[in-house]
Amino acid sequence: MRLTQIFAAAAIALVSTFAVADDAAEKTIRKSLESLQLETPVESISASPMAGLYEVKLKGSRVLYASADGQYIVQGYLFQLKDGKPVNLTEKAERLGVSKLINGIPVAETVVYPAIGETKTHITVFTDTTCPYCHKLHAEVPELNKMGVEVRYVAFPRQGLGSPGDKQLQAVWCSADKKAAMDKMVDGKDIKAAACANPVSKQFALGQSIGVNGTPAIVLADGQVIPGYQPAPQIAKLALGAK
Repeated sequence: MRLTQIFAAAAIALVSTFAVADDAAEKTIRKSLESLQLETPVESISASPMAGLYEVKLKGSRVLYASADGQYIVQGYLFQLKDGKPVNLTEKAERLGVSKLINGIPVAETVVYPAIGETKTHITVFTDTTCPYCHKLHAEVPELNKMGVEVRYVAFPRQGLGSPGDKQLQAVWCSADKKAAMDKMVDGKDIKAAACANPVSKQFALGQSIGVNGTPAIVLADGQVIPGYQPAPQIAKLALGAK
């Protein structure tokens, strides 16, 4: 057998061995996690950048780490020193998960305030029409639009489903003109809209899954979550700098 054929055969055998080992590690880790009775389902398990450590992604973007034998489960940040500077790998992985979830929301299911002129970026805001700080942020949306930031609202009734905020948000989402209905509701005016199938409860659950527990909660295009109100210039700076 030629030397090149020997190397090729060895390489195939080596890849196969690692694939089996990875499968075995995943099964072992999943079994260990089942014993912990986690409330959040496991979405995926893969090798982390650190040798011998596996990255466990939970539904909603949260990340855990585990040893290959499943005997050690770690919750916390994993840093990599790159060019002498610390890089938070956990935060990067979680932001990526959040961005996929949030940017995967159909735009038709949001209340959109488009940018004026060129759309440079967008933000997604979990809002509640009964929230004073949401009203304060809403007043600055035109300023954000002028700076090239598209604002997409999603619903998050902060007092839970069935609350006054939930009913108001459902009325907004069931209106023929959601944007006009949002403006009126924030302005303290009542709106009438027939009950309809709407995404309010689904968006509320999505917000909870990524750790939103109050409003407004601003999510940048890269998945970074900014809790609470921030002035428009600060939001625009962060949004335009998000990668």
